[in-house]
Amino acid sequence: MAQEPSSPGGSLGVKAVDEVQAMIQKSLELPKVKLLRRRMAEAGCAVKDNFFRAVVCQGRKGMAYFAPGHGIFVCSNHVRFQDEVNQLIIHELIHAYDDCRAVNLQWNNCAHQACSEIRAGHLSGDCHFMRELLRGHFKLRGHEPLPRIQWKMYGIFVTMTHSHLIKLLKKLHGLVVLPF
Repeated sequence: MAQEPSSPGGSLGVKAVDEVQAMIQKSLELPKVKLLRRRMAEAGCAVKDNFFRAVVCQGRKGMAYFAPGHGIFVCSNHVRFQDEVNQLIIHELIHAYDDCRAVNLQWNNCAHQACSEIRAGHLSGDCHFMRELLRGHFKLRGHEPLPRIQWKMYGIFVTMTHSHLIKLLKKLHGLVVLPF
């Protein structure tokens, strides 16, 4: 059964804030979300339901973001399906857990942020084989995830500046990154 994106205001796929907030509430019932929240509480960083908010994002390329000390924000004007919201909540909760547990975590340090992005990408299931197939990445031999990860880091989940990303990728992989 395919999910149909709603289109209030004539914009295909754009969800109303209250509709996305309801999707967030559904996400909070997922076993992985419950586990992450329980682990955060055990670490002394309990998060209540109001930690998760749907907002309209102006000028952001991402679908969601974690703001230390403020919570997780899901951009209602960028998400279309419940599965997207589920993945975003799990991904951003991993960032919140990292923020809670890590000593001296500096979000403006590209290496710290990249480490958290890699953890969140893998632990959230975002890099799972089946999810890649559903995205249309069918090549099995020689499948190199790096270009896609660069795009995701730059465009969807990370808020670091492009210049920081270029420096980090050159340092880690000796890559030349083209503008997006």
